[in-house]
Amino acid sequence: MSNAASPETTRKKSIQKISPIDVYKLLPKTNCGECGEANCMAFATRLVNGELVMRDCPPLHTPEYKKAHEALSLLMAPPVRAVVIGTGDTAITAGGKYVLWRHEFTYHNPTPIAIDVHDMMSKNELRERVAAIGAFSYNYIGRKLELNAVAIRSVSKDPSTFADTVKTVAGATPLPLILCALDPAVMEAGLLAAPDRRPLIYAAMEESWKAMADLALAHNAPLAVFAPGDLALLRSLVRTLLEYGVSDLVLDPGTCADDGLAETLSNFTKIRSLACRQFDELFAFPLLGVPMTAWTGGEISEDVLKWKEATVASMLMSRYADLLIMHSMDGWVLLPQLIWRFNLYTDPRKPVSVEAGVKSFGRPDKKSPVLITTNYALTYFTVESDIKAANLDCYLIVVDTGGLSVESAVAGRYFTAESIAGALKEYAVENLVDHTTLIIPGLSARLSGETEEASGWKILVGPKDSSGIPQFLRERWHMA
Repeated sequence: MSNAASPETTRKKSIQKISPIDVYKLLPKTNCGECGEANCMAFATRLVNGELVMRDCPPLHTPEYKKAHEALSLLMAPPVRAVVIGTGDTAITAGGKYVLWRHEFTYHNPTPIAIDVHDMMSKNELRERVAAIGAFSYNYIGRKLELNAVAIRSVSKDPSTFADTVKTVAGATPLPLILCALDPAVMEAGLLAAPDRRPLIYAAMEESWKAMADLALAHNAPLAVFAPGDLALLRSLVRTLLEYGVSDLVLDPGTCADDGLAETLSNFTKIRSLACRQFDELFAFPLLGVPMTAWTGGEISEDVLKWKEATVASMLMSRYADLLIMHSMDGWVLLPQLIWRFNLYTDPRKPVSVEAGVKSFGRPDKKSPVLITTNYALTYFTVESDIKAANLDCYLIVVDTGGLSVESAVAGRYFTAESIAGALKEYAVENLVDHTTLIIPGLSARLSGETEEASGWKILVGPKDSSGIPQFLRERWHMA
């Protein structure tokens, strides 16, 4: 039977239409609490909301509930399949999307970004570029943003040259690999040079699908399907490959960075819309975008090519690309993609937050100032940066406001005199210092009087912007 028509893989409900009752019916109903919830209905609700996953229910994974586990897996399966590339801790997952629009449900599996190398580079050039890919990192509001894979291109079209390059790269990095060669003989040499790495095979085309499919099956590797600008052909190839037995597929409908960009974006949108809205199983696979095609343009200036690549990458990520292959290593090209990816894949229902508690900076003592803020990540890391830049010795109380900023938390009554007083007591701040003076953010000035009454502490209203903290302490803090 064709995989494309198999009822076991067909999902007729979108995530918005699945109710907690649908899930609850398939749970053990033991209310054992092993998931951390009060009962199975609470677990079902959080599972539907994407706040928990099936593995959070241990009993569900026992032999007794095997059939229920299979049924629930089918019910909760995303319209866009997830495909794993690579092995071990560095493996990446592309796809696994439930909805078309982010506001409908959280996007899962952030778009991995691969950087290219090719087999005409010297071994030293390869090692240097691969090392730079692995070392590329940026700390953004407490989160480490990194690149995710290496795409190895066959430029020489020679099997032994390609194999040597793949071997060199595989030995230089644990990152997942994408092997880019349209000749099956070249691809086979590359696969043999990186055994047990489960690289993405790029790519099967109309004239080479069978040879590439045989390689994918023999090496247990995912396979990219390439049909530039022809969705009918792409769909036909997917059907053929599924019937042939290859199920881990990635779709490349072609990326044009010049006059055909509008068509590229339209094709990506059509494919994802058909998968998520009409549950078209032939398009129910991750999408691969190749912004590095910008480098095939005729511009003389490299800066123009880099700008074009960065622009195309951002648009493709916004229009459902589940995996990107890029060329430029410039920070101004890559950082916007990494930050946009982080924001796009952050749960819109849950502001990015940090753990509440008391943070120590420098070498605070009994006479050091005590400041307070909310646990919104951007607020906290901005305050942290300003305190560290000024080399201040102080304590900073972080109050749990559900990830809201100071101004929003005050307006929403999450940052109140009572919550401030409660934090002072909960974290036993009186044991840290021999004074009872607290500095609150300037944006919460209206809470000063109420907080003094609720806490018994003297309240100083600090600056509205944390960059003013050093000067404020010099002028107002007189604890000797």
